[in-house]
Amino acid sequence: MDFHVMTLFPEMITAGLHTSILGRAMDAGIISLNAVNIRDYSEDKHRHVDDYPYGGGAGMVMSAEPISKCYEDIVLKRMKRSRPRVIYLTPQGRVFNQEMAKEFAQEEDLIFLCGHYEGVDERVLDEIVTDRVSIGDYVLSGGELASMVMIDAISRMVPGVLTNEESGSTESFEGNLLEYPQYTRPEVWHDRKVPEVLLSGHHAKIEEWRRQQSILRTHQVRPELLEGAELSKKEKKFYRELLEKEQEMIEKNASEEN
Repeated sequence: MDFHVMTLFPEMITAGLHTSILGRAMDAGIISLNAVNIRDYSEDKHRHVDDYPYGGGAGMVMSAEPISKCYEDIVLKRMKRSRPRVIYLTPQGRVFNQEMAKEFAQEEDLIFLCGHYEGVDERVLDEIVTDRVSIGDYVLSGGELASMVMIDAISRMVPGVLTNEESGSTESFEGNLLEYPQYTRPEVWHDRKVPEVLLSGHHAKIEEWRRQQSILRTHQVRPELLEGAELSKKEKKFYRELLEKEQEMIEKNASEEN
């Protein structure tokens, strides 16, 4: 899979992603990263890529032409394939999640457009962008960090990137559940013991415990995810009992306060 990033700071992208799991996957040729400087496509002698907004207002807006030329260069000269999906990183987009990571991982190529200043001329967005995506309800200085987050998450869903074949399918958000707690040696640390079930060697019981812990953690931290969680009949019963115990505790505390 090939990632192409249109940015004003290509060194930020390459330095941040050529390490660890992604760096290994790039060395193996499983994924590739092409960070392209939008300034290289400016016709201004000072390589300006922004201008004042029509209608007034604070800040500057990225111009359409350098972005359009950068895009065409990637598509026509470097890829030589059909036009790919183009992701514009913006707080106004759909919020990125694990299902979207899986969806994007099916593509052969993805282009990311990293905005800066007060935004990007809407006309070039309308012309080339297929997906407007946000990584959360907050504002960053530019789209670079957001693109790096997405590339990391998407790459993990590309076959061959993870050395352990199960890793991509058993981590947080798989089946709308957060991941269960993990432990390693020593068996006792600061008087805290590893749960006995994990030392039992009984794989079925371990799997049951892990699923229950995932349900419990999801309920405590992101309860809204459980509405779409894939639970067995036994797990649904466990969750109902969990809610009942919680309600009983609430009623008991209220009674004691009165």
